Amino acid sequence: MLRTHTCGQLRGNDVGKEVTLCGWIASRRDHGKLVFIDLRDRYGLTQIVFIPQESGESYKKADQLRCEFVIKIKGRVNKRPQGTINPKLPTGDVEILVSELEILNPSLTPPFEILDELDVTEEMRLKYRYLDLRRKKVFTNFILRHNLYKIIRSFLDKLDFIECETPILTKSTPEGARDYLVPSRLNPGGFYALPQSPQLFKQILMVSGIERYYQIAKCFRDEDLRADRQPEFTQLDLEMSFINEEDIFFLFEEMMQLIFRELRGIELKIPFPRMKHAQAISQYGSDKPDLRKELNSEFAFLWIVDFPLFKYNHEEKRWESEHHPFTAPHPDDLDLLEQNLDKVRSRSYDLVLNGMEIGSGSIRIHRQDLQEKIFKIIGIDKEDAFKRFGFLLEAFQYGAPPHGGFAVGLDRLLAILAGEASIREVITFPKTQKAFCPLTSAPSEVDKKQLDELGIAIKRMQMKT
Repeated sequence: MLRTHTCGQLRGNDVGKEVTLCGWIASRRDHGKLVFIDLRDRYGLTQIVFIPQESGESYKKADQLRCEFVIKIKGRVNKRPQGTINPKLPTGDVEILVSELEILNPSLTPPFEILDELDVTEEMRLKYRYLDLRRKKVFTNFILRHNLYKIIRSFLDKLDFIECETPILTKSTPEGARDYLVPSRLNPGGFYALPQSPQLFKQILMVSGIERYYQIAKCFRDEDLRADRQPEFTQLDLEMSFINEEDIFFLFEEMMQLIFRELRGIELKIPFPRMKHAQAISQYGSDKPDLRKELNSEFAFLWIVDFPLFKYNHEEKRWESEHHPFTAPHPDDLDLLEQNLDKVRSRSYDLVLNGMEIGSGSIRIHRQDLQEKIFKIIGIDKEDAFKRFGFLLEAFQYGAPPHGGFAVGLDRLLAILAGEASIREVITFPKTQKAFCPLTSAPSEVDKKQLDELGIAIKRMQMKT
Protein backbone atom coordinates (compact mmCIF):
# COMPACT_ATOMS: atom_id res chain seq x y z
CA MET A 1 0.00 0.00 0.00
CA LEU A 2 1.28 3.45 -0.91
CA ARG A 3 -0.51 5.02 2.06
CA THR A 4 -1.07 4.20 5.73
CA HIS A 5 -4.29 6.21 6.07
CA THR A 6 -6.91 7.93 3.91
CA CYS A 7 -7.50 11.69 3.86
CA GLY A 8 -10.69 11.29 5.87
CA GLN A 9 -9.38 8.98 8.57
CA LEU A 10 -7.10 10.83 11.01
CA ARG A 11 -8.43 12.23 14.30
CA GLY A 12 -7.12 13.80 17.49
CA ASN A 13 -6.15 10.44 18.98
CA ASP A 14 -3.72 9.93 16.07
CA VAL A 15 -1.50 12.87 17.15
CA GLY A 16 2.17 11.89 17.11
CA LYS A 17 1.82 9.09 14.54
CA GLU A 18 4.04 8.91 11.45
CA VAL A 19 1.71 8.56 8.48
CA THR A 20 1.70 8.41 4.68
CA LEU A 21 -1.15 9.98 2.68
CA CYS A 22 -1.90 10.09 -1.04
CA GLY A 23 -4.38 12.24 -2.90
CA TRP A 24 -5.19 15.27 -5.02
CA ILE A 25 -4.38 18.84 -4.04
CA ALA A 26 -7.69 20.59 -3.37
CA SER A 27 -6.13 23.95 -2.49
CA ARG A 28 -2.75 25.55 -1.79
CA ARG A 29 -2.14 28.51 0.52
CA ASP A 30 1.26 30.19 0.89
CA HIS A 31 1.54 32.08 4.22
CA GLY A 32 5.07 33.41 3.92
CA LYS A 33 7.28 30.69 5.38
CA LEU A 34 4.40 28.26 5.81
CA VAL A 35 2.72 26.40 2.93
CA PHE A 36 -0.67 24.79 3.61
CA ILE A 37 -2.20 22.15 1.35
CA ASP A 38 -5.65 20.60 1.58
CA LEU A 39 -5.17 17.01 0.39
CA ARG A 40 -8.27 15.21 -0.92
CA ASP A 41 -9.22 11.64 -1.72
CA ARG A 42 -12.63 9.96 -1.95
CA TYR A 43 -12.77 9.65 1.86
CA GLY A 44 -12.27 13.28 2.81
CA LEU A 45 -9.84 16.14 3.27
CA THR A 46 -6.73 16.57 5.44
CA GLN A 47 -4.65 19.70 5.95
CA ILE A 48 -0.93 19.26 5.46
CA VAL A 49 1.77 21.81 6.33
CA PHE A 50 5.24 22.47 4.95
CA ILE A 51 7.69 24.26 7.32
CA PRO A 52 11.26 25.10 6.15
CA GLN A 53 13.16 23.70 9.16
CA GLU A 54 10.97 20.58 9.46
CA SER A 55 10.17 19.73 5.83
CA GLY A 56 13.67 20.24 4.32
CA GLU A 57 13.81 19.59 0.56
CA SER A 58 10.08 18.90 0.53
CA TYR A 59 9.47 22.55 1.42
CA LYS A 60 11.31 23.66 -1.74
CA LYS A 61 9.41 21.11 -3.89
CA ALA A 62 6.11 22.39 -2.46
CA ASP A 63 6.60 25.54 -4.52
CA GLN A 64 5.79 23.45 -7.64
CA LEU A 65 2.47 22.21 -6.32
CA ARG A 66 -0.81 23.26 -7.94
CA CYS A 67 -4.45 22.22 -7.64
CA GLU A 68 -5.22 18.64 -8.75
CA PHE A 69 -1.58 17.46 -8.64
CA VAL A 70 -1.48 13.89 -7.31
CA ILE A 71 1.02 13.62 -4.46
CA LYS A 72 2.25 11.33 -1.74
CA ILE A 73 3.42 12.76 1.58
CA LYS A 74 4.97 11.37 4.74
CA GLY A 75 4.81 13.22 8.01
CA ARG A 76 3.74 13.45 11.63
CA VAL A 77 0.19 14.04 12.84
CA ASN A 78 0.02 17.30 14.85
CA LYS A 79 -2.77 18.88 16.86
CA ARG A 80 -3.89 22.07 15.10
CA PRO A 81 -3.03 25.26 17.03
CA GLN A 82 -5.78 26.88 19.09
CA GLY A 83 -8.06 28.97 16.89
CA THR A 84 -7.28 27.05 13.68
CA ILE A 85 -9.44 23.96 14.36
CA ASN A 86 -12.03 23.40 11.61
CA PRO A 87 -15.21 21.90 13.16
CA LYS A 88 -16.74 21.45 9.69
CA LEU A 89 -14.22 18.69 8.83
CA PRO A 90 -14.03 15.29 10.55
CA THR A 91 -10.23 15.71 10.31
CA GLY A 92 -10.40 19.34 11.42
CA ASP A 93 -8.57 18.78 14.75
CA VAL A 94 -5.31 17.71 13.10
CA GLU A 95 -2.79 18.53 10.41
CA ILE A 96 0.19 16.68 8.98
CA LEU A 97 3.67 18.20 9.34
CA VAL A 98 5.33 17.02 6.10
CA SER A 99 8.78 15.43 6.10
CA GLU A 100 8.74 13.87 2.60
CA LEU A 101 6.93 14.80 -0.61
CA GLU A 102 6.63 12.84 -3.85
CA ILE A 103 4.79 14.25 -6.87
CA LEU A 104 3.05 11.19 -8.34
CA ASN A 105 1.57 13.16 -11.25
CA PRO A 106 1.19 16.83 -12.17
CA SER A 107 -2.06 18.23 -13.52
CA LEU A 108 -3.11 20.80 -16.08
CA THR A 109 -5.19 23.67 -14.75
CA PRO A 110 -8.74 22.24 -14.63
CA PRO A 111 -11.38 23.91 -16.85
CA PHE A 112 -13.49 24.45 -13.71
CA GLU A 113 -12.87 24.38 -9.97
CA ILE A 114 -13.62 21.21 -8.04
CA LEU A 115 -16.31 22.76 -5.87
CA ASP A 116 -19.77 21.57 -4.84
CA GLU A 117 -21.43 24.84 -5.79
CA LEU A 118 -20.39 25.34 -9.38
CA ASP A 119 -21.60 27.64 -12.15
CA VAL A 120 -20.68 25.70 -15.29
CA THR A 121 -22.67 24.23 -18.18
CA GLU A 122 -23.79 20.61 -18.05
CA GLU A 123 -22.01 19.88 -21.34
CA MET A 124 -18.72 21.09 -19.82
CA ARG A 125 -19.30 18.93 -16.75
CA LEU A 126 -20.00 15.87 -18.91
CA LYS A 127 -17.00 16.51 -21.19
CA TYR A 128 -14.74 16.50 -18.13
CA ARG A 129 -16.80 13.98 -16.18
CA TYR A 130 -13.70 12.56 -14.48
CA LEU A 131 -13.17 15.98 -12.88
CA ASP A 132 -16.87 16.45 -12.14
CA LEU A 133 -16.90 13.14 -10.25
CA ARG A 134 -14.22 14.48 -7.88
CA ARG A 135 -16.81 16.89 -6.49
CA LYS A 136 -18.25 15.49 -3.28
CA LYS A 137 -21.80 16.49 -4.24
CA VAL A 138 -21.57 14.42 -7.44
CA PHE A 139 -19.60 11.52 -5.98
CA THR A 140 -22.13 11.07 -3.16
CA ASN A 141 -24.79 10.07 -5.70
CA PHE A 142 -22.70 7.07 -6.74
CA ILE A 143 -22.17 5.96 -3.16
CA LEU A 144 -25.98 6.10 -2.94
CA ARG A 145 -26.24 4.00 -6.11
CA HIS A 146 -23.79 1.43 -4.72
CA ASN A 147 -25.73 1.19 -1.45
CA LEU A 148 -29.04 0.82 -3.30
CA TYR A 149 -27.66 -2.14 -5.25
CA LYS A 150 -26.42 -3.75 -2.01
CA ILE A 151 -29.85 -3.41 -0.38
CA ILE A 152 -31.64 -4.84 -3.42
CA ARG A 153 -29.32 -7.83 -3.74
CA SER A 154 -29.43 -8.63 -0.03
CA PHE A 155 -33.24 -8.33 0.10
CA LEU A 156 -33.82 -10.57 -2.92
CA ASP A 157 -31.20 -13.11 -1.86
CA LYS A 158 -33.10 -13.67 1.40
CA LEU A 159 -36.23 -14.37 -0.66
CA ASP A 160 -34.47 -17.08 -2.70
CA PHE A 161 -34.11 -15.10 -5.95
CA ILE A 162 -31.35 -16.02 -8.39
CA GLU A 163 -29.46 -13.26 -10.19
CA CYS A 164 -29.20 -14.24 -13.87
CA GLU A 165 -27.61 -12.29 -16.71
CA THR A 166 -29.29 -12.21 -20.10
CA PRO A 167 -27.71 -11.43 -23.51
CA ILE A 168 -26.87 -7.93 -24.69
CA LEU A 169 -26.61 -9.03 -28.33
CA THR A 170 -30.01 -10.46 -29.14
CA LYS A 171 -32.74 -10.68 -31.80
CA SER A 172 -34.60 -7.60 -32.96
CA THR A 173 -38.28 -7.79 -31.99
CA PRO A 174 -39.63 -4.36 -33.02
CA GLU A 175 -42.20 -3.39 -30.42
CA GLY A 176 -42.54 0.06 -28.90
CA ALA A 177 -39.32 2.08 -29.19
CA ARG A 178 -36.78 1.54 -31.96
CA ASP A 179 -34.04 -1.03 -31.44
CA TYR A 180 -30.36 -0.23 -31.51
CA LEU A 181 -29.05 -2.51 -34.26
CA VAL A 182 -25.60 -4.13 -34.37
CA PRO A 183 -24.42 -5.55 -37.72
CA SER A 184 -22.85 -9.01 -37.71
CA ARG A 185 -19.53 -9.43 -39.55
CA LEU A 186 -19.65 -13.23 -39.38
CA ASN A 187 -23.24 -13.37 -40.63
CA PRO A 188 -23.34 -10.81 -43.48
CA GLY A 189 -26.67 -9.02 -43.73
CA GLY A 190 -27.69 -10.17 -40.25
CA PHE A 191 -28.17 -7.83 -37.30
CA TYR A 192 -28.28 -8.18 -33.57
CA ALA A 193 -30.31 -5.77 -31.44
CA LEU A 194 -29.47 -4.36 -28.04
CA PRO A 195 -32.30 -5.33 -25.66
CA GLN A 196 -35.00 -2.80 -24.84
CA SER A 197 -35.57 -5.00 -21.79
CA PRO A 198 -34.85 -8.66 -20.88
CA GLN A 199 -38.57 -9.42 -21.32
CA LEU A 200 -38.41 -12.52 -23.52
CA PHE A 201 -35.39 -14.06 -21.81
CA LYS A 202 -36.81 -13.70 -18.33
CA GLN A 203 -40.00 -15.45 -19.46
CA ILE A 204 -37.87 -18.27 -20.89
CA LEU A 205 -36.12 -18.48 -17.50
CA MET A 206 -39.53 -19.14 -15.96
CA VAL A 207 -40.04 -22.00 -18.44
CA SER A 208 -36.59 -23.19 -17.34
CA GLY A 209 -37.79 -23.65 -13.77
CA ILE A 210 -35.73 -20.82 -12.23
CA GLU A 211 -38.98 -19.62 -10.54
CA ARG A 212 -37.44 -16.48 -8.98
CA TYR A 213 -35.15 -14.42 -11.21
CA TYR A 214 -33.77 -10.90 -10.97
CA GLN A 215 -31.17 -8.82 -12.74
CA ILE A 216 -29.83 -5.28 -12.53
CA ALA A 217 -30.00 -4.93 -16.28
CA LYS A 218 -28.83 -2.47 -18.92
CA CYS A 219 -31.59 -1.59 -21.39
CA PHE A 220 -31.36 0.29 -24.70
CA ARG A 221 -34.01 2.27 -26.58
CA ASP A 222 -33.43 4.40 -29.66
CA GLU A 223 -36.21 6.85 -28.96
CA ASP A 224 -36.69 10.59 -29.12
CA LEU A 225 -35.18 11.75 -25.87
CA ARG A 226 -36.90 13.88 -23.29
CA ALA A 227 -35.43 15.62 -20.28
CA ASP A 228 -35.51 12.53 -18.10
CA ARG A 229 -34.55 9.80 -20.57
CA GLN A 230 -31.34 8.19 -21.72
CA PRO A 231 -30.59 5.88 -24.67
CA GLU A 232 -29.18 3.38 -22.17
CA PHE A 233 -30.55 3.00 -18.68
CA THR A 234 -30.65 0.54 -15.78
CA GLN A 235 -33.58 -1.50 -14.53
CA LEU A 236 -34.13 -3.84 -11.65
CA ASP A 237 -35.78 -6.61 -13.64
CA LEU A 238 -37.64 -9.39 -11.83
CA GLU A 239 -39.86 -12.37 -12.68
CA MET A 240 -41.60 -15.04 -10.57
CA SER A 241 -43.54 -18.21 -11.25
CA PHE A 242 -46.76 -19.39 -9.58
CA ILE A 243 -47.75 -15.91 -8.35
CA ASN A 244 -50.42 -13.28 -8.80
CA GLU A 245 -50.49 -9.47 -8.65
CA GLU A 246 -50.68 -9.40 -4.86
CA ASP A 247 -47.35 -11.22 -4.56
CA ILE A 248 -45.66 -8.59 -6.75
CA PHE A 249 -47.25 -5.71 -4.83
CA PHE A 250 -46.26 -7.11 -1.44
CA LEU A 251 -42.67 -7.79 -2.47
CA PHE A 252 -42.04 -4.34 -3.93
CA GLU A 253 -43.77 -2.54 -1.06
CA GLU A 254 -41.47 -4.26 1.40
CA MET A 255 -38.44 -3.56 -0.80
CA MET A 256 -39.27 0.15 -1.13
CA GLN A 257 -39.93 0.38 2.59
CA LEU A 258 -36.46 -1.06 3.28
CA ILE A 259 -34.74 1.17 0.67
CA PHE A 260 -36.24 4.39 2.03
CA ARG A 261 -35.57 3.37 5.63
CA GLU A 262 -31.91 2.53 4.96
CA LEU A 263 -31.04 5.31 2.50
CA ARG A 264 -33.25 8.21 3.64
CA GLY A 265 -34.27 7.34 7.20
CA ILE A 266 -37.93 7.55 6.14
CA GLU A 267 -40.54 5.01 7.22
CA LEU A 268 -43.00 4.38 4.39
CA LYS A 269 -46.52 3.21 5.20
CA ILE A 270 -47.53 0.01 3.43
CA PRO A 271 -49.56 -1.23 1.67
CA PHE A 272 -49.43 1.53 -0.94
CA PRO A 273 -52.81 2.81 -2.17
CA ARG A 274 -54.20 1.43 -5.43
CA MET A 275 -56.15 3.17 -8.13
CA LYS A 276 -57.79 1.89 -11.28
CA HIS A 277 -56.52 3.33 -14.54
CA ALA A 278 -59.97 4.66 -15.48
CA GLN A 279 -60.27 6.53 -12.18
CA ALA A 280 -56.78 8.04 -12.56
CA ILE A 281 -57.62 9.35 -16.02
CA SER A 282 -61.07 10.70 -15.11
CA GLN A 283 -60.05 12.25 -11.79
CA TYR A 284 -56.50 13.44 -12.52
CA GLY A 285 -56.21 13.38 -16.31
CA SER A 286 -53.08 11.23 -15.96
CA ASP A 287 -52.15 7.58 -15.46
CA LYS A 288 -49.44 8.70 -13.01
CA PRO A 289 -51.10 11.15 -10.60
CA ASP A 290 -49.06 12.90 -7.91
CA LEU A 291 -50.79 12.26 -4.58
CA ARG A 292 -48.38 14.11 -2.28
CA LYS A 293 -51.02 16.70 -1.29
CA GLU A 294 -53.77 14.13 -0.69
CA LEU A 295 -51.51 11.79 1.29
CA ASN A 296 -49.60 14.59 3.02
CA SER A 297 -45.95 9.71 3.04
CA GLU A 298 -43.03 13.46 1.10
CA PHE A 299 -42.96 10.38 -1.04
CA ALA A 300 -46.36 9.34 -2.39
CA PHE A 301 -46.40 5.81 -3.83
CA LEU A 302 -49.39 4.56 -5.80
CA TRP A 303 -50.22 1.38 -7.70
CA ILE A 304 -52.15 1.93 -10.95
CA VAL A 305 -54.10 -1.20 -11.96
CA ASP A 306 -56.64 -2.35 -14.55
CA PHE A 307 -54.97 -0.75 -17.56
CA PRO A 308 -56.68 -1.37 -20.91
CA LEU A 309 -55.19 -4.34 -22.73
CA PHE A 310 -55.43 -2.70 -26.17
CA LYS A 311 -55.27 0.75 -27.74
CA TYR A 312 -56.51 1.66 -31.20
CA ASN A 313 -54.05 3.06 -33.74
CA HIS A 314 -56.27 5.43 -35.76
CA GLU A 315 -53.51 6.20 -38.25
CA GLU A 316 -52.98 2.54 -39.16
CA LYS A 317 -56.57 1.53 -38.31
CA ARG A 318 -55.65 -1.41 -36.13
CA TRP A 319 -55.53 -2.51 -32.50
CA GLU A 320 -52.20 -2.54 -30.63
CA SER A 321 -51.06 -3.76 -27.21
CA GLU A 322 -51.14 -1.04 -24.57
CA HIS A 323 -47.99 -2.49 -22.98
CA HIS A 324 -46.66 -5.55 -24.84
CA PRO A 325 -48.37 -8.56 -26.42
CA PHE A 326 -47.37 -10.97 -23.62
CA THR A 327 -49.53 -9.18 -21.02
CA ALA A 328 -52.41 -11.35 -19.80
CA PRO A 329 -55.99 -10.10 -20.05
CA HIS A 330 -58.08 -9.81 -16.90
CA PRO A 331 -59.73 -13.22 -16.33
CA ASP A 332 -63.18 -11.60 -16.02
CA ASP A 333 -62.80 -10.02 -19.48
CA LEU A 334 -61.86 -13.05 -21.58
CA ASP A 335 -65.29 -13.11 -23.23
CA LEU A 336 -64.77 -9.53 -24.39
CA LEU A 337 -61.88 -10.62 -26.63
CA GLU A 338 -64.48 -11.58 -29.22
CA GLN A 339 -65.94 -8.04 -29.13
CA ASN A 340 -65.66 -4.79 -27.18
CA LEU A 341 -61.85 -4.80 -27.27
CA ASP A 342 -61.78 -1.31 -25.82
CA LYS A 343 -63.28 -2.68 -22.59
CA VAL A 344 -60.76 -5.50 -22.03
CA ARG A 345 -58.62 -4.88 -18.94
CA SER A 346 -55.05 -6.14 -18.64
CA ARG A 347 -53.28 -7.69 -15.69
CA SER A 348 -50.62 -4.98 -15.85
CA TYR A 349 -49.67 -2.53 -13.13
CA ASP A 350 -47.49 0.55 -12.70
CA LEU A 351 -45.83 1.87 -9.58
CA VAL A 352 -46.02 5.67 -9.42
CA LEU A 353 -43.95 7.86 -7.11
CA ASN A 354 -44.57 11.62 -6.83
CA GLY A 355 -46.24 11.74 -10.23
CA MET A 356 -43.57 9.69 -12.02
CA GLU A 357 -43.79 6.10 -13.20
CA ILE A 358 -40.83 4.31 -11.63
CA GLY A 359 -41.84 0.76 -12.46
CA SER A 360 -44.13 -1.37 -14.59
CA GLY A 361 -45.04 -5.01 -14.94
CA SER A 362 -47.73 -7.57 -15.57
CA ILE A 363 -48.91 -11.11 -15.18
CA ARG A 364 -47.92 -12.80 -18.45
CA ILE A 365 -49.78 -15.03 -20.89
CA HIS A 366 -48.51 -18.58 -20.42
CA ARG A 367 -51.03 -20.47 -22.59
CA GLN A 368 -50.21 -20.79 -26.26
CA ASP A 369 -53.83 -20.64 -27.46
CA LEU A 370 -54.47 -17.35 -25.66
CA GLN A 371 -51.18 -15.93 -26.90
CA GLU A 372 -52.11 -16.77 -30.50
CA LYS A 373 -55.50 -15.07 -30.04
CA ILE A 374 -53.85 -11.86 -28.77
CA PHE A 375 -51.40 -11.90 -31.69
CA LYS A 376 -54.28 -12.30 -34.13
CA ILE A 377 -56.15 -9.32 -32.64
CA ILE A 378 -53.13 -7.02 -33.04
CA GLY A 379 -52.48 -8.21 -36.59
CA ILE A 380 -49.64 -10.67 -36.06
CA ASP A 381 -50.38 -13.94 -37.86
CA LYS A 382 -48.87 -17.27 -36.80
CA GLU A 383 -46.04 -17.11 -39.35
CA ASP A 384 -45.09 -13.57 -38.38
CA ALA A 385 -45.34 -14.41 -34.67
CA PHE A 386 -42.86 -17.26 -35.02
CA LYS A 387 -40.61 -15.09 -37.15
CA ARG A 388 -40.47 -12.46 -34.39
CA PHE A 389 -40.86 -14.45 -31.19
CA GLY A 390 -40.43 -18.07 -32.27
CA PHE A 391 -37.83 -18.94 -29.64
CA LEU A 392 -40.23 -17.86 -26.87
CA LEU A 393 -43.33 -19.47 -28.38
CA GLU A 394 -41.46 -22.72 -28.92
CA ALA A 395 -40.32 -22.69 -25.28
CA PHE A 396 -43.94 -22.21 -24.19
CA GLN A 397 -44.78 -25.60 -25.77
CA TYR A 398 -42.65 -27.34 -23.13
CA GLY A 399 -44.61 -26.52 -19.99
CA ALA A 400 -44.72 -22.79 -19.21
CA PRO A 401 -45.80 -22.04 -15.62
CA PRO A 402 -48.08 -19.11 -14.73
CA HIS A 403 -45.70 -16.21 -14.17
CA GLY A 404 -45.41 -12.45 -13.89
CA GLY A 405 -42.90 -9.76 -13.18
CA PHE A 406 -41.94 -6.18 -12.71
CA ALA A 407 -39.16 -3.76 -13.60
CA VAL A 408 -38.11 -0.62 -11.73
CA GLY A 409 -36.19 2.20 -13.41
CA LEU A 410 -33.26 2.52 -11.02
CA ASP A 411 -31.96 5.77 -12.51
CA ARG A 412 -35.28 7.52 -11.89
CA LEU A 413 -35.61 6.03 -8.40
CA LEU A 414 -32.08 7.16 -7.55
CA ALA A 415 -32.73 10.69 -8.81
CA ILE A 416 -35.73 10.90 -6.45
CA LEU A 417 -33.73 9.46 -3.52
CA ALA A 418 -30.89 11.92 -4.19
CA GLY A 419 -33.21 14.90 -4.64
CA GLU A 420 -31.95 15.47 -8.20
CA ALA A 421 -34.06 16.90 -11.01
CA SER A 422 -32.37 14.83 -13.76
CA ILE A 423 -31.39 11.17 -14.02
CA ARG A 424 -28.13 12.33 -15.63
CA GLU A 425 -26.96 13.29 -12.13
CA VAL A 426 -27.04 9.64 -10.99
CA ILE A 427 -25.55 8.04 -14.13
CA THR A 428 -21.76 7.81 -14.12
CA PHE A 429 -21.20 8.71 -17.78
CA PRO A 430 -24.54 9.98 -19.16
CA LYS A 431 -25.44 11.18 -22.64
CA THR A 432 -26.95 14.58 -23.42
CA GLN A 433 -30.58 15.04 -24.48
CA LYS A 434 -29.39 14.49 -28.06
CA ALA A 435 -27.92 11.08 -27.11
CA PHE A 436 -24.37 12.46 -27.46
CA CYS A 437 -21.49 11.71 -25.10
CA PRO A 438 -19.33 14.86 -24.65
CA LEU A 439 -16.60 12.81 -22.97
CA THR A 440 -15.96 10.33 -25.80
CA SER A 441 -17.66 12.20 -28.67
CA ALA A 442 -19.85 9.17 -29.34
CA PRO A 443 -21.55 8.49 -31.68
CA SER A 444 -18.73 9.03 -34.16
CA GLU A 445 -17.82 7.99 -37.69
CA VAL A 446 -15.86 4.77 -38.23
CA ASP A 447 -13.21 3.76 -40.76
CA LYS A 448 -14.37 2.75 -44.22
CA LYS A 449 -12.48 -0.52 -43.71
CA GLN A 450 -14.77 -1.42 -40.81
CA LEU A 451 -17.86 -0.64 -42.90
CA ASP A 452 -16.54 -2.68 -45.84
CA GLU A 453 -16.01 -5.70 -43.56
CA LEU A 454 -19.68 -5.41 -42.56
CA GLY A 455 -20.92 -4.82 -46.10
CA ILE A 456 -22.37 -1.46 -45.09
CA ALA A 457 -22.49 1.75 -47.14
CA ILE A 458 -23.44 5.07 -45.56
CA LYS A 459 -26.40 6.86 -47.11
CA ARG A 460 -26.39 10.49 -46.06
CA MET A 461 -29.77 11.58 -44.72
CA GLN A 462 -31.00 15.04 -43.91
CA MET A 463 -31.90 15.14 -40.25
CA LYS A 464 -35.33 16.42 -39.26
CA THR A 465 -35.27 19.69 -37.39
